[in-house]
Amino acid sequence: MENSNKTIVWFRRDLRIEDNPALSAAAQEGLVFPVFIWCPREEGQFYPGRVSRWWLKQSLTHLEQSLKSLGAQLILMKTSSTLTALLECVEATGATKVVYNHLYDPVSLVRDHDIKEKLVEKGICVQSYNADLLYEPWEIYDEKGIAFTSFDAYWNKCLNMQVEPVSHGIPRRLLLALGTVGSCLIDELGLEHETEKSSNALLGRAWLPGWSSADKVLTEFLEHHLIHYGENRAKVGGSSTSLLSPYLHFGEISVRKIFQNTQMKQIMWAREGETNAQESATLFLKSIGLREYSRYLCFNFPFTHERALLSHLTFFPWRADQGHFKAWRQGRTGYPLVDAGMRELWATGWIHNRIRVIVSSFAVKFLLLPWKWGMKYFWDTLLDADLESDILGWQYISGSLPDGHELERMDCPEVQGLRFDPQGDYVRQWLPELARMPTEWIHHPWDAPPHVLKAAGVELGSNYPKPIVDLDTARTNLTEAIFKMWESEATARATNRSGTSEVVGDNSDTHQSENMYKVIANEKTTPPGPAPTVSSNDQKVPSVHNLECHAVPRKRTMEAAMDRRLTYRVEEDVCSTAESSSASKKQATMSRNSFSVPHSYCSESSSIGRPLEELELESLEPNQEELELELGKTCLDKDLS
Repeated sequence: MENSNKTIVWFRRDLRIEDNPALSAAAQEGLVFPVFIWCPREEGQFYPGRVSRWWLKQSLTHLEQSLKSLGAQLILMKTSSTLTALLECVEATGATKVVYNHLYDPVSLVRDHDIKEKLVEKGICVQSYNADLLYEPWEIYDEKGIAFTSFDAYWNKCLNMQVEPVSHGIPRRLLLALGTVGSCLIDELGLEHETEKSSNALLGRAWLPGWSSADKVLTEFLEHHLIHYGENRAKVGGSSTSLLSPYLHFGEISVRKIFQNTQMKQIMWAREGETNAQESATLFLKSIGLREYSRYLCFNFPFTHERALLSHLTFFPWRADQGHFKAWRQGRTGYPLVDAGMRELWATGWIHNRIRVIVSSFAVKFLLLPWKWGMKYFWDTLLDADLESDILGWQYISGSLPDGHELERMDCPEVQGLRFDPQGDYVRQWLPELARMPTEWIHHPWDAPPHVLKAAGVELGSNYPKPIVDLDTARTNLTEAIFKMWESEATARATNRSGTSEVVGDNSDTHQSENMYKVIANEKTTPPGPAPTVSSNDQKVPSVHNLECHAVPRKRTMEAAMDRRLTYRVEEDVCSTAESSSASKKQATMSRNSFSVPHSYCSESSSIGRPLEELELESLEPNQEELELELGKTCLDKDLS
């Protein structure tokens, strides 16, 4: 007998029909009404950049075709209120239930919690599912029930847990619930502006969005590239990594499927004694773990999009230098590897994980630019911009995580160029003005003899900039900044202006939104009415218990640290988050101030593809007590790149 239950399936960043728990549950219960709601107003400062919106449009088109082949139709709605659109769908179809898959970033947590409350108040059953992670963030804590704050400890705990197998296949057939709502065509969503189409056409030559394409990319990687992942992942040119991160961000492929298929390869190689191949699989699984960890941190410490987990940069004297920020964005710092990376990002919306680490470290350590500025710019320009992963990456680089880079660590761009682009091919590809430079000088042209520069057609300060800051000056500036930070911290503690500084997470920051307090205060919701709302699948919200402040032992006293000289880390690899060690614990201080991101460069239409000279910044007075970071950050350090 046909089930007449009607369910609204609310698609977000889960744009697939295979292993989609919400879609599968709705299909089993009766009629379905699939809907995607685009609400630019609610995106706020997290409004996606041009290349990210292009991907979303292509992915929706593919999902629309897939649902149609199953007998359903994807309803597209553009609105100023997601809740209003959902209520319109409920009224039009007579549906009694709304299902969706979880999101974990702070903005989505607040929105989803509020929407669920309002729907339940109207007697509508709401159920949510895990389609994005191996483990829910509220499932993994230490023996004391406290959230982990180091990746190694977190991932070791995860590896000892059982992963739920992929159990949701592609539905054989969907029965469509009928109803008339204010729907629109995909072009009417406004995801791609007319002026962007010519630039976007180039993206289609390199990428093919959609869940079925994601499956092919995974198969290609597992069969031909995973075995060499360990040795190739540091190569900054070519397709040396999985290229799965944009597919994962938009939920076009199940992370459980990736994990389980990789584990199968790992087991097979272990039986065959292929040690190097087995290690490659282990490293790739670790990169998946980092993606999990990014969501884990954002859920358990939802202030991380605004301030550091360790909060020790409260008193750091960032240099809000618009000129340096502009030179970094445009690839005009005078350091070839940094400039090549930023030019590639500008042109394609994509850079290798290793380059992300190098350019972000340069911005924070050499130019002393606020890490939130760089994070916001990455959000606006990366094809795979992912808020949680981006928060993890930038906090890692700025020394804001217990197992991240030390604040005083400086990685020389010249040395990193020799290490990761030894022949200079990557630099020549993206810096044509240096194409004729000999390999010997390609990563430090300022040291080249005049006759070498002349033969290569390079005129420093003219067709290629001189270094924006010399290495010794940068080291001195960072040293002085750290000393000033310690002095300010000591003064503040002495006068009792900031309380204890040894804090991992403090959620009492004045910049927190009232809505976030609301979510935190309501760990469990007891809705009125007869509609069932609580199940093992339902998404939890951050609890006060999970957000308690926990002391972290200081790594060293200020006096001892003052005696230690900063040195370049030329002997070590540039660590990615996947290689972070719990041995590098950081001291912590409480954060109270944040910086505004100069935002004339970022509009709803991304700047990628525009002439460099068009990017001008508005005037910014860097008063730390008055500047407040607008909600919008970005990305970095994903080995799934």
